[in-house]
Amino acid sequence: MPEIQLGAHTLRSHGVQVAKIHMHDWLILFLLVVIDIVLNVIEPFHRFVGKGMMEDLRYPLKGNTVPFWAVPIVAILLPFCVILIYYFIRKDVYDFHQATLGLLFSVLITSVITDAIKDGVGRPRPDFFWRCFPNGKEVYHNVTGDVICTGFKSVIKEGHKSFPSGHTSWSFAGLTFLAWYLSGKIRCFDRRGHVAKLCIIFAPILLAAMVGVSRVDDYWHHWQDVFAGGLIGFVIASFCYLQFFPPPYAEDGWGPHSYFHMLEQSRNGVQPPSNNMDALAIRPTELESVQIESQYGSDMPYYRRDSRPIRDDRESGM
Repeated sequence: MPEIQLGAHTLRSHGVQVAKIHMHDWLILFLLVVIDIVLNVIEPFHRFVGKGMMEDLRYPLKGNTVPFWAVPIVAILLPFCVILIYYFIRKDVYDFHQATLGLLFSVLITSVITDAIKDGVGRPRPDFFWRCFPNGKEVYHNVTGDVICTGFKSVIKEGHKSFPSGHTSWSFAGLTFLAWYLSGKIRCFDRRGHVAKLCIIFAPILLAAMVGVSRVDDYWHHWQDVFAGGLIGFVIASFCYLQFFPPPYAEDGWGPHSYFHMLEQSRNGVQPPSNNMDALAIRPTELESVQIESQYGSDMPYYRRDSRPIRDDRESGM
């Protein structure tokens, strides 16, 4: 089994280089931010709400158990802290960069999809009555029977954004990505039957679920809104993780695809590993190493501390 040295690629030595390779990805992230801002500025679709429909929209107007400013902390900052801690342990800029990129893509793609659907559907929130008529006096159009709201415009605007739940989708996006990330790092699916590892990766999912439950308890969303938001976040985060990392149950599920591509390029490079090797090469003098059988080449030679290649046992016929 090939031995691959880790810890040779840090933010200082390879950070700029790795970021340049993915410059277009960062530009797309910036574009997603702009699109999401536009989606939050425009007016959502004002669905017809008749007097009979108001019977199911009279729930109390309450505050948020999980305020809006706390969502980025739960969905982005918390997973990023875990990614940062792992970087300080391994000093692997490839893992740090790809994990950060995957996390941001998970949250931003989910945010754009969620806000676009919110604006297009325009479903009233369960507390829409009190948003529309803060004084409790109902006013309807004498011909169409549609509501004529007398409340604050910004409050009414938010009242038409029930489906799907943004808090839930964003929380599930970030925390599902974290669950995938942790499952790869702790080798959750190593077939050794350690159920405690499952508890670790289910913890972020439970936290996201509790955020969704709070949205129903606060009467800001119907249960269907929360279910749809959670599903969107979970699916998008799963796609984004697998775009950057192998499945956690794979032999090399602990590291990003780009890291193994770099190793393959180094193996097929012109000059062998040495003290004056290129920036992309492997340093055999690193103190820490792991053994993996990479899906990018199981016959990869590995190196001693003195940098001399050793043949795989299978090649020597042993």
